[in-house]
Amino acid sequence: MRTLREMRRLVHAAVTTALALAGGSALAQETGPVRIGMIYAKQGPGASIGEYLQRGSTLAVEQAGRKVLGRPIELVWLDEPNPQVSQQNMQRLIDENKVVAVVGGNYSSSALAMMSVANREKIPLILTGAAASEITGKNCNRYTFRTQATVPVQMRGLMPFVSQIGKKIYFLTASYAFGQDILRSGRGLLKEVGATEAGVDEVPVNTADYSSYILKIRQARPDIVVGGLVGGDFSNYLKQANEMGMKDRIPYAAIAVTDTDFWDVGPQASAGIYVKPWYYNDPSNTAAEKRMTADFEKKYGQPPSDKTWSGWIGMRALLEAIEAAKSTDPKAIVTALEQWKNTDGEIPFFFRDWDHQLVRPAVIVRVKKAITDKWDFFDVVRKTSDSEADTLKAFGGRDEIGCQMAPL
Repeated sequence: MRTLREMRRLVHAAVTTALALAGGSALAQETGPVRIGMIYAKQGPGASIGEYLQRGSTLAVEQAGRKVLGRPIELVWLDEPNPQVSQQNMQRLIDENKVVAVVGGNYSSSALAMMSVANREKIPLILTGAAASEITGKNCNRYTFRTQATVPVQMRGLMPFVSQIGKKIYFLTASYAFGQDILRSGRGLLKEVGATEAGVDEVPVNTADYSSYILKIRQARPDIVVGGLVGGDFSNYLKQANEMGMKDRIPYAAIAVTDTDFWDVGPQASAGIYVKPWYYNDPSNTAAEKRMTADFEKKYGQPPSDKTWSGWIGMRALLEAIEAAKSTDPKAIVTALEQWKNTDGEIPFFFRDWDHQLVRPAVIVRVKKAITDKWDFFDVVRKTSDSEADTLKAFGGRDEIGCQMAPL
């Protein structure tokens, strides 16, 4: 039998070995790769949008030298085909890939599904495309941030311009959260801008034939159509409206459109007034944005879309927050994102700490009368606000937004 002294020596050795192994494991976690997830569409009508979002996020990583906290960054890109699969992919990134955060979510329906996982698993999620107001409103949570302006904010910028064209407005919106939000917000602003509703249609996603809707719009004889169509649906409508002689007869206006839609439609069918988060040829773009544009053009042989910017700024904010936190701990990242502020331009922008909405002016653009460049389709009309105070006012206060977050 072993003596008491021998037993003590064996226990001491076992404890020493365990501590060494634990230290080695911790060291490996501190020096190994930092995995970040991306959930962007790879198929369906949103595939083109997903590609540009992914390119923007990846470019931000490349501009950071592919490292954060001195450690290599590994990106894992999964699909966003529908809310159910997007939610499953969010869980997969956390369980299988052990990501420290996720950037993605273009569709509002998918975003709402993903953010429930982020909150349950306590993993930071930065949504870069979804615009439904409930994301940073009644459904808000401490682990979800959003770069896209809400639908009500964008509609407040659009409707005054719409009312200058005419007072009879026809709404043509997608029949899911994003489109329903546009319809609700647009109707709520009619009295304020002195307009009336000439008609409304809520269109199923992936509609190929818009001829019946176009005929209804003709019969209603509105002054302008306010739309809420996305991706391939938006392209299909503009092409068919042009073919049926609607381009110059009844103008089209919308929010949250992307440059790729117009590049797909082409100069002949493109028309209208739009609110966009960013435009590559805006003279007021910051030095960092101009560098991003130049880097993107060098890599892909064409300018970035506004979705590229959204993916880029979402990833850039995340990487800068991780550096500021000096940690990949989820709570530390969330706290750093709440304190993050971009001061590159004339008007600083940031995530509000109480609803995690990125507060930043959008840009109002009009399709050029004569498009002579393969990529440059727009004239910049103006920003939606001229100061930080006006921007904060446009985004609404706590009572209006309705976000009630639980503490970390």
